Amino acid sequence: MGAGSVDRDTRGEIQEFMYREAMALDERRFRDWLALLTDDIRYEVPVRVTREGLAEWELSPTSRIFDDDRQTLEVRVRRLETDFAWAEQPPSRTRHFVTNVVVDEGERPDEYAVASNCLIYRSRGTGPEPSLYSLSRKDVVRRTDEGWRLARRWAAFDQSLINAHNLSILV
Repeated sequence: MGAGSVDRDTRGEIQEFMYREAMALDERRFRDWLALLTDDIRYEVPVRVTREGLAEWELSPTSRIFDDDRQTLEVRVRRLETDFAWAEQPPSRTRHFVTNVVVDEGERPDEYAVASNCLIYRSRGTGPEPSLYSLSRKDVVRRTDEGWRLARRWAAFDQSLINAHNLSILV
């Protein structure tokens, strides 16, 4: 079904959820962000490759930058909360710009498929050069008794060469 089959109120609530989810990441409220995830979350970012001509795929069918579940995301957050997250010393400052949010009905009655674009601005320390990351995201958002929750995030970077010494941020 198309976006027209999702009522305006539901679409607005989901868009607001997406913005608040991004805000939690930008404000480094990682525990709050974890609370917005379902227990069965799947968080996947495939590797983009540059292929010749009309190749069958440009996103690797097997290689992943991130391939996480709830447990591994919790480990990431716990690490970010310590002094041992060397890749995040000093911590990154990020700004997630979530746009072009399109909401469609999901496979289950309590789920919605959410497509969006995300531009992430990242700066660290006193360096003058920020990093910019452009991504396409395909999420599944689920209605629960506690409110909206992210059940799946699939995101693909537009660039095949990521301009960063590390990639320790959440997308």
